[in-house]
Amino acid sequence: MRRASSFWLTVIPLLSTLIADKTTAADEGDLYRATVFVTGQGQPERTRGTGLAFVEVLVKVSGDPRLARDPHVAALAKDAGALAASYDYRDRKQGLPLIDEQGTRDRPFDLTVQFEVAKIDTALRSLGRAPWTRPRPRVAVFLAIQDQQTRYVLAQDGARGLGQRQALDAVARKRALPVALPSEAMLDAEHVTYGALAATAPPAFSGATKAAGGDAALFGTLAWSEAALGWTAAWHMAARGKNHSWGVSGVSFDDAFRNAVDGALEILSGHGSPD
Repeated sequence: MRRASSFWLTVIPLLSTLIADKTTAADEGDLYRATVFVTGQGQPERTRGTGLAFVEVLVKVSGDPRLARDPHVAALAKDAGALAASYDYRDRKQGLPLIDEQGTRDRPFDLTVQFEVAKIDTALRSLGRAPWTRPRPRVAVFLAIQDQQTRYVLAQDGARGLGQRQALDAVARKRALPVALPSEAMLDAEHVTYGALAATAPPAFSGATKAAGGDAALFGTLAWSEAALGWTAAWHMAARGKNHSWGVSGVSFDDAFRNAVDGALEILSGHGSPD
């Protein structure tokens, strides 16, 4: 992990805590459902996939990403099939002919596991956690990106950053944390520029969060690093009366966004501050 500058830890909050009661994009069924990749429909793969889905659901329902690294969760995951209500397979090669043994035995599938609500809640309580039942705030993401060629602010309708937008959306959906990106017009109107976001501390865009459709704001920088052979990200969120800073280095932008969303999830759900 790469820590953000210590300045972030003492800076006066740039935004008031904006955690309004909003309807989350996920209903209860979505919260207790997860989709994972498996090879084949045999029992060993179903057991493995169910365990992965179980861990994902525990994190999503509780809002605590630290559970993914908890050895007690790993132990519970071995018997996660007892908590499942239903299974559904989607063939990733649907419509393609079977050409060899691999096509029948190890054919790739997306396995969706729906878990029983009461059983997941009981498992969480055995781990000292509880479901995050309150409506989840929508997080406006203000991100300055520097790749090998140019610098820009990620916008929902921008000509650049399609892959980044898709990666952010995917991980946000996986964690059931609604996110919003500003439009280019909103960035112009609120004078949100790459230089402003990449400064030592971003300016207080008091109206930008709501203008972007958010209840809370996540500021970040994402830069390609030849030395680290990957992306270096630094994130900042002012919430619950504190300034939170965290980051990661030498990763794909998919992992950088996972680091961002997991950190925001941990903060907003009341489980502390990311490492």
